[in-house]
Amino acid sequence: MDYSNYEIYDFDHVSAFNMSTGFKERNYQAHWHSYGEILLVGPGNPNIYCVGKSTYELDPDDLVIAWPMEMHSIVDADREKSLVIQFSNGFINSLFDLRRIMHIYRSLHVIRAANHPELAAKLKKITERMKDQFFSERSDREIRCCMLLMEFMLTLLDYRKELAPELAEEGQPGYADDVMRRMMTVTDYIKNNLTADDLSQGAMAEMAGISRDYFSRIFKNITGMNYSKWLNTIRLEKATELLAEEGRSLTEVAMLSGFQSIPSFNRVFREEKGMAPRDYRAHFVGGGK
Repeated sequence: MDYSNYEIYDFDHVSAFNMSTGFKERNYQAHWHSYGEILLVGPGNPNIYCVGKSTYELDPDDLVIAWPMEMHSIVDADREKSLVIQFSNGFINSLFDLRRIMHIYRSLHVIRAANHPELAAKLKKITERMKDQFFSERSDREIRCCMLLMEFMLTLLDYRKELAPELAEEGQPGYADDVMRRMMTVTDYIKNNLTADDLSQGAMAEMAGISRDYFSRIFKNITGMNYSKWLNTIRLEKATELLAEEGRSLTEVAMLSGFQSIPSFNRVFREEKGMAPRDYRAHFVGGGK
């Protein structure tokens, strides 16, 4: 997808948890970011949100979940009294159980209070407790909010059977924890070793201890893309981080991101971002953002 026409956001400060509310504007343009977002829908109507290619018209106290790297926007909604919770992808990735929960619910973007009144009520209470902690003067408010975020995720897990029909509608298969752990070990290895000599699909399947064909099928189901596409995406994530560092040449950025040549780096970057790396650096890093 060409994301060049959309805004890219990141945390204003280094944090595992962030929260905001009180915005007068009723819309917010399509954007994506590396952290996840939970929105508690505010009062009144309409409340129209988009996540990915789907548009949802929601009621007060419904919840919207945009997982990391998912395009989303607010078309028309009460942003003054709605609540936006942002959580770091790094925090989710730090615990296997949280990664497993995210995998299970990756296709779930809306929890309607009318369909799941008990669950929605519990999640609303958790978000309200998050708000109380976040806007307090406590020095330990971040860790308390993260503890509540884990409670939020565990509550989702408790209602897995009730939510199963909606998850099944998306065709999202589940895998045993052992398989998920192996796949996450592989993806963690790749993210930390982008310059390794052999990151081929065959080598990664061998690392996971499963056949290449099975690895390929699982990988596509878990990530939503084939292995080579995912690998290029991870390399581009690293490249965009390095482009923000002063003094890094484009050649150095390409090599440290795992690309074997400048032409291949330029081609893949342009296909995904809609512009050349040099133009991206000038626009997003050099003050044009």
